[in-house]
Amino acid sequence: MKRFSAIIFAVLIFLAGSCARHTIISDDELAQIFHDAFLANAYIEDRSFGEQRMRFDSLNIYEPIFARYGYTTSDVQYTIGNFSKRKSARLGDVVERAIVMLERESKLYEHEVAILDTIDQVALRTFTRPIFTDSLIRLSRLRDTSKLRLCFDVRAGEYLIQFRYKIDSLDRNKKGLRTRAWFENRDGKQILPYNYTMRPNRDLQFSRRMKADTSHRKLCLDIVLFNDKPQRPSVTIRDLEIQYIPQATIAVDSLYLKQLDIRLFADEFFSGIQPKDSL
Repeated sequence: MKRFSAIIFAVLIFLAGSCARHTIISDDELAQIFHDAFLANAYIEDRSFGEQRMRFDSLNIYEPIFARYGYTTSDVQYTIGNFSKRKSARLGDVVERAIVMLERESKLYEHEVAILDTIDQVALRTFTRPIFTDSLIRLSRLRDTSKLRLCFDVRAGEYLIQFRYKIDSLDRNKKGLRTRAWFENRDGKQILPYNYTMRPNRDLQFSRRMKADTSHRKLCLDIVLFNDKPQRPSVTIRDLEIQYIPQATIAVDSLYLKQLDIRLFADEFFSGIQPKDSL
């Protein structure tokens, strides 16, 4: 309320005096003008944050709003000044009406955003899919490590790598073990490498999200990576899974197409539009 009143005073300061003929604006339209002025002011404040702050007194912010409703700056000034002559009307009531409009719209937009977020989440869950799974990998000999590198062709989107692991006391690699994941471009160059130091003697979870763009061609993973002189390992990997999570916009488009296919091309749809006398 105080913030909005400050904007009204800013409008009053901005309005220059005039002796031209005036039109008194109805309370309903004046409330709508205040509503639009608040939104314009909030937008300008947001855009002018920081060193490049815009000067409000140099911007023609409000006059286009008045003109949209068919009024001039003088009409607005005269109408506001006229409230002091009206015993049954208060400017504060019009301001409160504008605030109610803004609050109602805010709740509506919050609801709409929540719906869109829900659609995004449903679409992502629908089209997220595993590209690799392995429930159990045991490493007890050096030759067991020959299949610890995985590589997959990728497309734009996110990739979630996760697994549980335990390095027990029989492991002889004193310098420790690592997990390494990276993308490769078409030339085989490694992009965005990620290294994780595995910790011994505990049941632990590894989880990493990696975002691919159109320049990435492969996703590679060294599940367990040894140092220069590998010794006999004793490692258990459980529930290894690599998931592809599409971009939200692509997932939503795919969801709409899927629903379109269900609704428009189902037999029930065509049976409902066939002529009764058709063979």
